[in-house]
Amino acid sequence: MAHLNYKSLTSCLLRSQLVGCAFNTRGLQNIGLAYALEPGLQKIYSHDPQGLQRARRSHLKFYNTHPFWNPLLVGIFLSLESKISRDLFPSASLPGVKSTLVYTLSAIGDSFFSGSLLVTWALLTMVMVMAGFFWPAILLGIIFFVGLQLFKMYIFYQGYMQGIVFVQRLRRWNLINWGTRLKIVNALLVLCFWLVIWPFQWHTLYFIGVCIVGLIMAWTFRRIQWSREIFLAVVFLLSLLLPWEQMGNNFVF
Repeated sequence: MAHLNYKSLTSCLLRSQLVGCAFNTRGLQNIGLAYALEPGLQKIYSHDPQGLQRARRSHLKFYNTHPFWNPLLVGIFLSLESKISRDLFPSASLPGVKSTLVYTLSAIGDSFFSGSLLVTWALLTMVMVMAGFFWPAILLGIIFFVGLQLFKMYIFYQGYMQGIVFVQRLRRWNLINWGTRLKIVNALLVLCFWLVIWPFQWHTLYFIGVCIVGLIMAWTFRRIQWSREIFLAVVFLLSLLLPWEQMGNNFVF
């Protein structure tokens, strides 16, 4: 499966970073996806103009997913198009496979990346800055950024080389459950942030107690699948027990 050379693959990988730049209300990220795939499609269908036009039209349809997954999907689509060009995969099956992959990865990305990991990075940065560790906070941001780029390179390569098979490996990463664990860590980081900007007093124990009880309740409500509204109502009632006026007088930012 050596249809694409290093130059074409590198061009597709770099363009996958720009998928969101042509966001529109009709196809969302479809123009950006077509732009990212174009160097690879031209190489794959260099001797089949009709196949190239068919591929372009198929990828200009509605497309929207989490931006961190774009390199993976670009790699997988290039893999599938390479197989289609050699009659190893039916082109009629591509829309269904594409739709399933896009929506599944979008849900995982929103839960793990946007809803958990990025929040963890933001909270860690806030705690470090407020604690006076400015340069370590900058270093943490650089580490996260470099790690993200390496992750994108890895999933692009695996997506192109393994195609849909890599998605089965991706399931074993169990990102949804890891996202749940990170949300618990984020709750503790919020508590750390308050403790950093709020000089410790004995009444702070009330606040810590409510946070701990809230974490226990959140875990319990999730296990028994009770309504979130009930959880919020109980947390609100517990918050009324805090001496807010006294604590406000001691608040230091």
